[in-house]
Amino acid sequence: MVFSAAATPIVNQKFHGVETLTGNAASAGLAVMAVILCSGHISGAHLNPAVTIAFAVLRHFPWVQVPAYIAAQVSASVCAAFVLKGIFHPFGAGGVTVPSGNMGQAFALEFVITFTLLFVITGVATDTCAVGELAGLAIGGTVMLNILVAGPTTGGSMNPVRTIGPAIAAGTYKGLWIYLVAPPLGAVAGACTFTIVKLKEAEPPQQVRSFRR
Repeated sequence: MVFSAAATPIVNQKFHGVETLTGNAASAGLAVMAVILCSGHISGAHLNPAVTIAFAVLRHFPWVQVPAYIAAQVSASVCAAFVLKGIFHPFGAGGVTVPSGNMGQAFALEFVITFTLLFVITGVATDTCAVGELAGLAIGGTVMLNILVAGPTTGGSMNPVRTIGPAIAAGTYKGLWIYLVAPPLGAVAGACTFTIVKLKEAEPPQQVRSFRR
C-alpha cells in the first residue's frame, strides 16, 4: 500500500504532473482495496496503526497483538519507502505527505478524513447488516475520496505509516507530529461514533403464547 500510494506522487513530481491529484487518489484507493481483498481473511488487512488502535479500543481486536501489528506496519512502510528511493533516484520529496497550509488546518483535516475512514471501516467490518464482500470497495473508495478532499493540503495520509516511511527515506519531517496524532484520534472517534449510532440487530419475533381451555 505504501509503495503504491507514495510511488504515484513521485512519478507525478518527476514527470510534471502526469498523474494528477485524481491519479494519486486512485492509486492509493486501489492499493487499499487490493490488499483488503487478498489478505483481509488472513490478518484483517490492518494497513493502518490508527485502525488497529481504534479496533483495540472498541474490543474488536486484542490489545496483546497491537505491538506486533504496528511493528509490521512501520517496518513495511520504511522498507517500501527505501525501495522507492532506490528505484526513483534522486528520491526527492514527492511521496512524502507534508502540510501545505497552517498546522491547525492540517490537523483538523487529517482528523476529519480519518474519522470518515474509520466510520466506514467499522461499518463494513463489524456490522452484520453490512455487505462484507464489498468491504474492499467501500474502504478503497473512501480513501480515494478523502485524498481528493485533503490531498492538496495534507497529502491525505489518514495513516501514520503512510507518512513515517517516506519521511524517513526523504529526511523530511515537517509537521510529522500531525500525522502521528490526528489519525489515531480521528480513528477512535469515527469508530466509536459508528458503534453508537449503528442499528441494533433485529430481535426475533416473539412467539404468541396460546392457552388451551
